[in-house]
Amino acid sequence: MELTVWGIITALIVGLIVGALGRLVVPGRQNMPIWLHMLIGVGAALLGTIIARASGFANTAGIDWRELLLQIVLAAVAVALVAGAGRRRGITHR
Repeated sequence: MELTVWGIITALIVGLIVGALGRLVVPGRQNMPIWLHMLIGVGAALLGTIIARASGFANTAGIDWRELLLQIVLAAVAVALVAGAGRRRGITHR
């Protein structure tokens, strides 16, 4: 896999979108800054791509909906875990 500037920019944009969708999927209020959601989204997009390539379903023509769904699910799980950890610690954001 060749890493290009456009590939990195695309991965960041997809990660930002996946982070926003992950936030929308998790019910309730998450007291987390938006940059943390976006960071989680970029990480989930990267992890989802790695899992999809390892599973062999990342090489499709056009948009790979299974890979995108996997990325959103990973982002939602990560947002729920981080938001839950913040609530248990009693972190308050003003």
